Amino acid sequence: MSELRWKALDAAQNRIIPTINIPEGKVTDFYGIHTFTDEAMKTLLSPDAYKKVSFAIKSGENIEGNVADEVASAMKSWAISKGATHYTHWFQPLTGGTAEKHDAFFDISFDGQAIEKFKGSALVQQESDASSLPNGGIRETFEARGYTAWDPNSPAFILYNTAGTGTLCIPSIYLSYTGDLLDAKTPLLNSSTVLDKAATSVANIFDRNVEKVTATCGIEQEYFLVDKALFYSRPDLLMCGRTVFGHSPAKGQQLEDHYFGSIPPRINAFMVDFEIEALKIGIPVRTRHNEVAPGQFEVAPTFEEINLACDHNILLMDIMKKTAIKHNFEVLFHEKPFAGINGSGKHNNWSISTDTGVNLLGPSSKPKESLRFVTFLINIIKAVHDHADILRATVATAGNEHRLGANEAPPAIISIFLGTQMTKVLEDIENKEIVEIEKGENAYIKLGLNRIPSILLDNTDRNRTSPFAFTGNKFEFRAVGSTANSATPMMVLNTIVANQLENFRKEYDFERENDPSKKEGIILKILKRYIKESKAILFEGNGYSQEWEEEAAKRGLSNFKLAPDALKAYISDSTVEIFEKMKVLTKKELQARYDIRLENYIKKIQIESRMIGDLAQNHVVSTAVKYQTRLVQTSKSLLEMELKDEAEPIIQIIKDISRHVKIISLKVGEMTDARRKANNIESVEERARLYSTEVKSFFDIIRKEVDKLELIIDDEDWPLTKYRELLFIR
Repeated sequence: MSELRWKALDAAQNRIIPTINIPEGKVTDFYGIHTFTDEAMKTLLSPDAYKKVSFAIKSGENIEGNVADEVASAMKSWAISKGATHYTHWFQPLTGGTAEKHDAFFDISFDGQAIEKFKGSALVQQESDASSLPNGGIRETFEARGYTAWDPNSPAFILYNTAGTGTLCIPSIYLSYTGDLLDAKTPLLNSSTVLDKAATSVANIFDRNVEKVTATCGIEQEYFLVDKALFYSRPDLLMCGRTVFGHSPAKGQQLEDHYFGSIPPRINAFMVDFEIEALKIGIPVRTRHNEVAPGQFEVAPTFEEINLACDHNILLMDIMKKTAIKHNFEVLFHEKPFAGINGSGKHNNWSISTDTGVNLLGPSSKPKESLRFVTFLINIIKAVHDHADILRATVATAGNEHRLGANEAPPAIISIFLGTQMTKVLEDIENKEIVEIEKGENAYIKLGLNRIPSILLDNTDRNRTSPFAFTGNKFEFRAVGSTANSATPMMVLNTIVANQLENFRKEYDFERENDPSKKEGIILKILKRYIKESKAILFEGNGYSQEWEEEAAKRGLSNFKLAPDALKAYISDSTVEIFEKMKVLTKKELQARYDIRLENYIKKIQIESRMIGDLAQNHVVSTAVKYQTRLVQTSKSLLEMELKDEAEPIIQIIKDISRHVKIISLKVGEMTDARRKANNIESVEERARLYSTEVKSFFDIIRKEVDKLELIIDDEDWPLTKYRELLFIR
């Protein structure tokens, strides 16, 4: 194994930066050229068909069969003209990633002639296996039929392979034969629909011209880059996506010299390459930079409609992985691939905007518009307060369990940061009398609403320890893990906010009916109560501190540190009630997602446990014993030469190695027994609990002993590529 390490280091240190094909002209000249955009559709469809498709996309109505045939024909002609030979329904099963099955446009007619075929029926719907992908017990193995169906809200695009031919990818939803939802996309679409309805209703209180409200999102993606040879020299990176062993290097991130630093040439070449590919299929990537940890980087796009933003993020991850091959890199999306330095997340920047061009979370210079702003702001705060547990559940994974609460990530406690000025505004609304509201706009001044326009991005401080922070004109959900499909946490956020806005509108209508006084007074009366009911979740301080954990407990806030505990919110009565009421997910679909997440957690910990045992016994212990044997021979020779003092330090090292090896062997055996015990448990809940509390409890114990051996054994003999090599060799 040590030989593999040295070969990998040699390969990594002698890389040549590959040639990048830079498109001619400006970015705007090639942006979206591999996407079946609205403009392409308008050019290739008849005016009547284009009008019907556009209406169907905006209204959510079904597309007529003859129109679907025309769209399919246009899409096929466009794709073939760009070198596509196949098409696929590109969908997002509950694996956390994407799935696709490629079918050729090529076919044989009844008389044996070769033809290019792609009908509307193939565009709109295809059959897929609904039992071999995660389904949470919704489908049995013998009940395999499932369907993928075109999502016209997200444009089709072409992905090219290394041979230069392309596949037309049609973004699609995925459901079972019985109609149960088996993907991440469909619930997000459902949640966007109910949010639109509820938010439009509330926006109409202030402006009757609003006909539609759209959730938008900008998803920052953090990641690590490791040379391909070094990656394959570490079995734990290959199998688990993270290192289960590795002593901290002398230099990590303590000098704070990596963040926003000069991007190394080889890294920059990779960034440029994948950005070009992303831009060609319409992903609006804009920002690139070094992140805090050595070897860590970030890419961020422009805000987009939330369904498209989530599609683009998970597609971007795929493009990055494929582009990395060309550059002899591996992209690590694991939330905590290296101990002792920052992990990776994806910050979901969420907001809501009207079809009249208003960001409902953007402050205004007009007092009455400021009332609209605080109405939406306070309703969102209350939604997150009342349903923090299900929001926490969406980011509960085996990988994120290593990251949340660490020294760079938000804690497992869901709290909201508003900033000093916005907090003061809410305190004014809560504590001041509102009887003056009937006397005109002077009331806005008394309540501080006239000051809201001063709360701009530069005046709203950031709090990196807050999992859900207001940052001037949006909320930033920072707790989402870097491997996650953002569709799930954003679906939950959309749903709980829609539910709260719907409740607010009902309360407002009831109060107006019983007391038709000035509407501002009624709104502020309701908001005043909402602030009192939900202010426990507001926190401006250091979320990493022990004091906050204690304070949060006093406030009654949940602190689910273990994923299996957090995931229970998926099947709580309150979650089921809201999601069924809002028609986003059924009780059965929520139960399925709970079971799938638990099973995924168990499998991830199981794989890590097996890898720890394998590396510890077959690589580390065996190397330690061989090294120890050489030391024994050396000490024996010294003693024979009556050099006792010189032999004493070596004898101590021999004893230290024996102690570490003994603990490793003992604990690996106990961990294996714990795993065997957990595997014999039928209940998935109990099995997950045992993996979380019993099996996983051995990880750090074994790691500590292995990492100690790394400091003792000769560097030439150590079998595992070290952190200083993984993180700093470019």
